[in-house]
Amino acid sequence: MNTKASTQDIRANIERVRSRMYDAAVRASRKPEEIRLLAVTKTVSDQRLVDAIDAGQRLFGENYVQEAQAKIASAKEVAPDIIWHFIGHLQTNKAKLAVSLFECIQTLDSVKLARAIDKYAEKQDKVMPCMIQINISGEDSKFGLSPDALQGFLDDISCFEHIRIIGLMAVPFWTPEPEGARPYFKALRDLRDANQSHKVAHDMNELSMGMTNDFEVAIEEGATIVRVGTAIFGPRPQSCHLKGHGV
Repeated sequence: MNTKASTQDIRANIERVRSRMYDAAVRASRKPEEIRLLAVTKTVSDQRLVDAIDAGQRLFGENYVQEAQAKIASAKEVAPDIIWHFIGHLQTNKAKLAVSLFECIQTLDSVKLARAIDKYAEKQDKVMPCMIQINISGEDSKFGLSPDALQGFLDDISCFEHIRIIGLMAVPFWTPEPEGARPYFKALRDLRDANQSHKVAHDMNELSMGMTNDFEVAIEEGATIVRVGTAIFGPRPQSCHLKGHGV
């Protein structure tokens, strides 16, 4: 199987995904401009990344800090206005580099990591936008906080002045039918809504949820960011799907 999409294919794929996003927003009586497409570049070559940039894509996500470093540098030479989000599991020893490379970290899931991000953000004289990753389907194989732990976690990180919580992120239980993910997307939206009055969460408006298989359902349930890789760049090797945060 050819796993690479051509330049023309990538442009057509992005247009197709954006059209489906628009239709899903209209069905849900939402404003399409409120929903952003994040193109996931895990294992994607520099040339295919440039192809996506040439097609007008400006929001990208990476799962690995080391892999992202060279990609971000080369991509910003092509288009300085590109925005990068970190969407993989972040180890504390990579927090310093992640804070310097990314405009947002979507996978905050522990006080230890929050402390590291806050420390390095302070040293870099910035406030780091972060999303809290929620293990919304309670799977042992997934990272993230349990929904019941969110309120206490917000209390615990309220002392960190260089982190700004802007939303929640989740990778729900995968089902072959997109409708199977709907209860998890609704649960994440309800969790966000229930915690927005917390003093740390007054900017917690974002919902990063939905991937290639189910992003339309996620939009219908309130997603503000959908993380799409395969529908743009083509299928990845099977091993890359494990714990994937954007396929």
